[in-house]
Amino acid sequence: MRNQLGIAAVVTAVMSGLVATAAPAEAGVPARYTTQKLDWHQCAANEVSLPPGVDPAVLKGLECGTFTTPRDWDHPGQGPDLTIAVSRLAATAGATASVVTNPGGPGGAGQFFPIALAGQKTLRQHQDIIGMDARGTGKSTTVDCHDNVAGILRLDPQDRDPRNLNEIIDQTQAFARACQQTSGALLPYINTYQTVRDIDLLRTLLGRQQINWVGYSAGTWMGAYYAQTFPQHTGRFVLDSNTEFTATWQQSFGLQPLGIERRWRDDLAAWLAKYDATYHLGGTAEVVYKGAQTLRATLGHSPLDLGGGVTYGPNDLDSSILEATSAHRTWPELGQTLVNVKTAADPTAAEPARAAALAAIKAGLPPVDSNFGPQVATEFAVRCNDTRFVGADRASLIRRSQAYIDAGLPLWGANQIVQPCAFWQRHPEPNPTINGKGVPPVLMVQADRDPLTPIEGAQQAHARFQNSRMITVTNEGDHGQYALQGNTALDNLVNNYLVNGVLPADQSVPGGTLPTP
Repeated sequence: MRNQLGIAAVVTAVMSGLVATAAPAEAGVPARYTTQKLDWHQCAANEVSLPPGVDPAVLKGLECGTFTTPRDWDHPGQGPDLTIAVSRLAATAGATASVVTNPGGPGGAGQFFPIALAGQKTLRQHQDIIGMDARGTGKSTTVDCHDNVAGILRLDPQDRDPRNLNEIIDQTQAFARACQQTSGALLPYINTYQTVRDIDLLRTLLGRQQINWVGYSAGTWMGAYYAQTFPQHTGRFVLDSNTEFTATWQQSFGLQPLGIERRWRDDLAAWLAKYDATYHLGGTAEVVYKGAQTLRATLGHSPLDLGGGVTYGPNDLDSSILEATSAHRTWPELGQTLVNVKTAADPTAAEPARAAALAAIKAGLPPVDSNFGPQVATEFAVRCNDTRFVGADRASLIRRSQAYIDAGLPLWGANQIVQPCAFWQRHPEPNPTINGKGVPPVLMVQADRDPLTPIEGAQQAHARFQNSRMITVTNEGDHGQYALQGNTALDNLVNNYLVNGVLPADQSVPGGTLPTP
């Protein structure tokens, strides 16, 4: 459910104490873990896995620390301990509570994330904002697949030639095998079951009887699982941009093709058509959409040569569109990218124009994320270890991905053939049933046009999770809402809950306005 580049951009825009008393640990946790002290100190740039494009200057005032945790909480004496990297943005007027944050993924490094909430002055008065790199990622003990995803990325899932589809499946199987061989001893313990216990140890070390929570995207899954596992330690929990956390990861991710295509075809393409005088991509959403499909087919036959061994093909065009669907501030940038790709792919275009377009496309490619390997490995370890995968045979993988295409959802539907969990040696853990029974009320926040965590899944989770309330942000599709969009009405409702405990009724608030070119 991740969109780390988008969150990084939001953090950049957002950024233009007291020692707590001891809190009880769960019974059976060895004292060598519960008696640790968090050595808070100003974060150095090399201590934090910052997303690409984020200026290290934003770390001013953010404190870092680490603690150790057992590899396996069911057998804490077996295997080496793990290091967990955490951070704190200290309360401005004396802390009486701690709010733990999670940016999603699963597998997104979260130690930097408290800076995203730095502008919430009311919240910050008496609550420390805590960040954490979950086990497997960031500056915590990591797992890695050594970038064995490259073989998959070079293949086009919309090319339905059986030889191509079987090659994609072969490469996916090789990726899953490489992950488990590279990080085999640790990989079975990279899951939600273990991580929520890391979080509860953190609660103890923070000196809190309860923690508050703000989790985005896959952080809603983590928050729901923590609340169900430790209801007695659950304070005020905010779940923003919701996975279908009462279902399986397979079912939750299976909703993405619908949400992504809807945001692209109905909203983003319509916006580009509205500004046809600027982009000249077509005067209706359908014309823009079909033009992009034609351009994609052209790239499939003749990828653009950007120089230095770098090419731009159909998968790259998909990625450009996909990234834009979850962050409307990037729509003008996507519009210009489509113009550049169209020019560069046109053999009749003047050579100076083609050269300029190719240079602009290359300059606009996303920077390499130093945490990419651990993030990908952690994501699939969590997804594959947490919940079962159904239909792992080749015929089922091909049939399901084709069904998305037949339903008019090709942008991300074709890619559903890429399922490492189909080839994962799963180590299931005894997770609780996620239904909200016995759990304090939680507050869900959901944009109605969110492409990565579609509202259909959020509504189902809301219906199934007892005592949940949901604020729906209407006519809004950005992934991540509270504190990230400047929506004062929404932020006030959420802050009133986090600070004063006022749980709002189910309701809707309007979203933001779309950009102009």
